[in-house]
Amino acid sequence: MAPGRDPAGYLPLTPALFHVLLSLADGQKHGYAILKEVTERTGGKVELSTGTLYGIIKRLLADGLIKESVLGSTDRRRAYRLTPFGRKVALAEAERHRELVMVAEIKKLFVPSEG
Repeated sequence: MAPGRDPAGYLPLTPALFHVLLSLADGQKHGYAILKEVTERTGGKVELSTGTLYGIIKRLLADGLIKESVLGSTDRRRAYRLTPFGRKVALAEAERHRELVMVAEIKKLFVPSEG
């Protein structure tokens, strides 16, 4: 990672990419575990195909947001973990979402409808 890289330069993240980073926020996982967690956490609203997941993983590796975890990898499965910079990018995206929700609350978007 080059010093001084700004996490904001990676935002906004696609929902799928953000979900992958969120899956790795609490520790290393292999691809199938990432797919399973995203599906469970979103109640099936987000289901990543293996092709989509591995395209995202390839991009995250190239950008230095994740790295392969030697300890969690085997001959058949590769485990991945966030890099410190990847954690900063995920946090910046989470903060961006928090700000949007705060605006929605100020604008009374969450007031129950009368219908």
